[in-house]
Amino acid sequence: MKVTELKKILKELSKEELSKDIVDLFKKNEFVKDYYISKYEADDCLSILIKHKDIIENEFFPKKGDGKGRLSVAKKAITEFKKLSSNKAQIADLMIFYVETGVNYTNSYGDIDEAFYYSMESMYEQAINFIEANKLKKQFKDRCLRIVNETEGIGWGFHDQL
Repeated sequence: MKVTELKKILKELSKEELSKDIVDLFKKNEFVKDYYISKYEADDCLSILIKHKDIIENEFFPKKGDGKGRLSVAKKAITEFKKLSSNKAQIADLMIFYVETGVNYTNSYGDIDEAFYYSMESMYEQAINFIEANKLKKQFKDRCLRIVNETEGIGWGFHDQL
């Protein structure tokens, strides 16, 4: 089904039917639920930000056992949050949190692989560019410097790249 076909169908539905469909989506689909929470809740996505930070943290430091360190899962949390929120400071916060958590992970468990460091470097660069473009430097400067300082002595040229 294409968007134009969906629009035709939706135009034929009553307000009550549309409302029921949206409520059903809200109950069944976590992304839809997060979308409406971020759109209409007064806390400006804070609960959604925390949820996505928890996804990242759980990937590296779960409550039980060792972290799996799946970068794809952690990065997906950022991609999803960007679709839900327009709050630039919160987006930058989540991007920096990803790198902070990755640095903490490698400092806790030892040397990881090249792909891991490349992902951290790439996200750090994206975060720095995003912070600069959105004039958030003052808000994130200390955290960004702390990331660089905490990578001293890590292999693969990680520290030098940051």
